[in-house]
Amino acid sequence: MNTCKRLAVVLIVVLLLPSVAAGADPAKQAYENGKACLDKKDYDAAIAAFNEAIRLNPSNADAYNNRGNAYGNKGDHDKALADFTEAIHLSPKMDKAFYNRGLAYGHKGDYGKAITDYNEAIRLNPKYAAVYDDRGIAFAAKGEYDMAIADYTEAIRLDPKYARAYCNRGVAYYEKGEDYKVIAEYNEAIRLDAKLAMAYNNRGIIYGDKHKYDKAIADFTEAIRLDPKFGDAYYNRAWCYGQQCNHGMAIADYTEAIRLAPMLAQAYYNRGLAYEKKGDKAKAEEDFAQAKKLGYTEKKD
Repeated sequence: MNTCKRLAVVLIVVLLLPSVAAGADPAKQAYENGKACLDKKDYDAAIAAFNEAIRLNPSNADAYNNRGNAYGNKGDHDKALADFTEAIHLSPKMDKAFYNRGLAYGHKGDYGKAITDYNEAIRLNPKYAAVYDDRGIAFAAKGEYDMAIADYTEAIRLDPKYARAYCNRGVAYYEKGEDYKVIAEYNEAIRLDAKLAMAYNNRGIIYGDKHKYDKAIADFTEAIRLDPKFGDAYYNRAWCYGQQCNHGMAIADYTEAIRLAPMLAQAYYNRGLAYEKKGDKAKAEEDFAQAKKLGYTEKKD
């Protein structure tokens, strides 16, 4: 099953401090410029501005923290870790820096260190709902689903409108085999945030498991409408089309899934099956060969 993922980039907290008035000192102005660029997702410009802010005021922990956010959003998690660590060194009670460093460790797959940092962020700010949600994700990645569910539940208690926590708790219930709880979680996530693509995708998976392919396809289609780069949704919709023997539509969706994730061996293999069922043996064998090249070893049914 495709689990509930942090879609492209994990949402990283940006500290929004009061605006600096005209005539402010250069270090503060550079910092404010960096925040403005970060808000506009101009990460290179943000990094340049924070570099200047740090040069002018090397003790500005917020500048390190936000430069770390910019690096993280660019996918440079090693530099992000270094900046969050320096922010913590300068301001040991900065809960957001511990949270952000936990996110960076999570991106690198070091869930133990991520959990340690989330623990400290929670100790410093016990009402920080997002940290519970992300610590739940880390526990789930380690297969500790009961711990994950407890954290998602606490995130929801702190913020009853936290749609992502409902979505993630649904994934944890699914992984535990408690399917009867899952649909309700995704329904609530969608009720709270009708633009949450991953909730539609994950609900579609449940409908697919129950052979309700029309409902599944409708959910995957909505997920794609909300996020046209959501490769998992194309892959999942293709699978459902295949179950309905609509192999042409399946091939189209597998092709898009492959365009978005060229190393997805299973998509090549499944597209090969669709070509085979349409009688195009040459294209089928080409896809099977590519799947094998990428490490897929399952024999054809």
